[in-house]
Amino acid sequence: MSASGASSKAEKVPPLDFRSSCLFALRFALGKEPSRAGAYDKYQALALAARDRLMDDWLRTEGRIRESGAKRVHYLSLEFLMGRALQNAVLNLDIEEPARGIMRELGMVLEQVYEEEHDAGLGNGGLGRLAACFLDSLSTLGIPACGHGIRYEYGIFRQVIQDGRQIEQPDYWLFWGNPWETPRPEGIRRIRFYGKTRAFTDEKGRYRVEWIGTEDILALPFETLVPGYRNGVANPLILWSAKSDEEFNFDYFNHGDYIRAVEQRNSDETISKVLYPNDNTSAGKELRLKQEYFFVSAALQRILDEFLKEHGDLTLLPDKVAVHLNDTHPAVAVAELMRLLVDEHGLEWDKAWGLTSRTFAYTNHTLMPEALEQWEVGLFGRLLPRHLEIIYEINRRFLEEVTSHFPGDTERVRRMSLVAEDGPKRIRMAHLAVAGSHSVNGVAALHTELLKRHLFRDFAEMWPSRFNNKTNGVTQRRWLHQANPALSRLITDAIGEKWRTDLGDLKRLEPHAEDAAFREAWAAFKYGNKAVLAAQILQTLGVEADPQGLFDVQVKRIHEYKRQLLNLLRVVAVWLRMRESPGRDWTPRVVILGGKAAPGYFMAKLIIKLCHDVARVVNADEILDGRLKLVFLPNYGVSLAERIFPASDLSEQISTAGTEASGTGNMKFALNGALTLGTLDGANIEIRDAVGPGNIFIFGLTESEVASAKASGYDPRRIYEANGEIRRVVDLLASGFFSPEEPRRFRPIVDSLLGGDPYMLLADFASYLAAHDRAETLYRHRDSWTAASIRNVANMGFFSSDRTIRQYAEGIWEARPILP
Repeated sequence: MSASGASSKAEKVPPLDFRSSCLFALRFALGKEPSRAGAYDKYQALALAARDRLMDDWLRTEGRIRESGAKRVHYLSLEFLMGRALQNAVLNLDIEEPARGIMRELGMVLEQVYEEEHDAGLGNGGLGRLAACFLDSLSTLGIPACGHGIRYEYGIFRQVIQDGRQIEQPDYWLFWGNPWETPRPEGIRRIRFYGKTRAFTDEKGRYRVEWIGTEDILALPFETLVPGYRNGVANPLILWSAKSDEEFNFDYFNHGDYIRAVEQRNSDETISKVLYPNDNTSAGKELRLKQEYFFVSAALQRILDEFLKEHGDLTLLPDKVAVHLNDTHPAVAVAELMRLLVDEHGLEWDKAWGLTSRTFAYTNHTLMPEALEQWEVGLFGRLLPRHLEIIYEINRRFLEEVTSHFPGDTERVRRMSLVAEDGPKRIRMAHLAVAGSHSVNGVAALHTELLKRHLFRDFAEMWPSRFNNKTNGVTQRRWLHQANPALSRLITDAIGEKWRTDLGDLKRLEPHAEDAAFREAWAAFKYGNKAVLAAQILQTLGVEADPQGLFDVQVKRIHEYKRQLLNLLRVVAVWLRMRESPGRDWTPRVVILGGKAAPGYFMAKLIIKLCHDVARVVNADEILDGRLKLVFLPNYGVSLAERIFPASDLSEQISTAGTEASGTGNMKFALNGALTLGTLDGANIEIRDAVGPGNIFIFGLTESEVASAKASGYDPRRIYEANGEIRRVVDLLASGFFSPEEPRRFRPIVDSLLGGDPYMLLADFASYLAAHDRAETLYRHRDSWTAASIRNVANMGFFSSDRTIRQYAEGIWEARPILP
């Protein structure tokens, strides 16, 4: 990474002691006397002092990589949901005590300083958070790596709830600046769009193509360092920001047209303005494709430039570089690398294709066909004309290979083509990623089997060895050590701190489940975490949540297949039961939901409204005497999740079997001692196998049963007519009971349930309620519940992202650690 100026052997420059570093940053970087510094100034000073340590670690890491000639991993992802950086850096760098001391000297508690940081708005959900966990594990394991993404000025949006409805507001997370990033203007890359191609024969008589008449944008890299856990390693995350090639048009300005003078600049820089623009319009689609190509091209240009400086010989590329595609968004990288190798570096096609396919690996994260991007040929060819030609040529050669494997099978050729021709021609980006990668993996055992059996069946039959499973994991350093310090200390006091880098060591907790004193301490810490969350619920929503009650939680992106609606139907059913038998000794329960709906997703936003309308009725019902509460926590993100997971008793993982690729929220809940209530979907299956069937509540149809029911003509109305409890709940929604001011408000939900029920809510309803009955019975025996909670945590060793990354490094990337 020459942009940093790192030499092969970094010189030893003794840093200031941490206290002096903070005071130096406060005075000379921020221009503040300690007596006049505000809380945010103190946060910045602490962050800059920590960044100094990170920079020193990174220079040494870079020196070791260059000296050893180690292979580098480049992780391309449209999202990196990093969360706050300060606490993570303080813990990983092992500087908590000096940080606490200088903040105390400056009149602040360290935890208050942590709250000054705004969450980095670089992702939306599980995809981006997984990428962040992977960067943490890559650094902790000492594997040379670099993340590449976009430096969005605005996050997806800040969710505000008004009258029970989601309102999207801009999330300008960079408003106060970002002390963790370093701009590298010397590393700017030129990104090209539009134009046309010109074919010619070069001086050696070879067919060549030139991309001309393009409109260019500059990509400015910002570097953020990700620390390993107390090992002297730091890896970079490179985030690219769009800058106009035409900063200012003086001709327009001099004629008084001040708006048009900067119009082109504003248009160009829109590329890195916002995460996931609404792509319901043609302009939105074009911007989305621009974003994907923008960061992919910038990353690959940088990767090739740095590779050639270090190694010189392009034939060594797959031996020294691994490029990983995190889902389908970066798939255009396959065509871009071919363009760079063939057009810019003059390689013959076959040699370039061999290098490309040995360099790339692809992770699929979804079974939803609508989430597998397809770009209309018209848009793609207008925006990236050379890449369309390259994809056509890849496809021509690929289909020849398909035909040779399966002679005469024209239907298979049609299915496998990189170009869909049923309707307007479209480029199938997932097919491009599979064809251009040497490895394709799913992210849970069931997910991978479904990829091979359904989504990519034709490809798996042709290239069976290309497909493999790498079950997701999460970093225990953020999601237990950082998020749940009280439980972390209890665990460390019991078994030592090895679990922070070897999660399998948690297995030694299992005997402690039989220790009454340990169970009592465990329950006390859980209660304390619940009390903290209850106070936040009261402050935020004005709803009293009893920490003695069962905290029953479902927080994730709002989507029909994740079935937040099933949860709400169950709440209504329980509310009706409680009203009918108010004298029964009901277990107090607080049902907590949270998550964002895509701005254009009508049904998801209607589910959020239903949650608030049901909560308004349930929470005000005096007959229940506060024993059932329903709350929706707005603006769900990493920092809020760090409060929620430690306080949760029951983890709702209730997607329709066969729809969730893996999930990682399920792992974070279980790692913090919540018991899972879920379907046999995604990684729930592997969690059940790890913790044992007695420590989890499984319900619902299996994936094969779902497929069988749909194939045999599933009719939800028959269930509705046969099950009186379901009928009462659905009829309440249909009657307008929860929305008297707008009686037909939830008619679309009712019509969906009775008119097809695509995600099988009614089919699983009775089983779901029965699972909740089992959970409530166990919760009433608190000692048994606590023992099950301990056993859950003790058996979560497999679900560390460290294990996942080791499997990627050994089985896909062939990358080795370079620890000090």
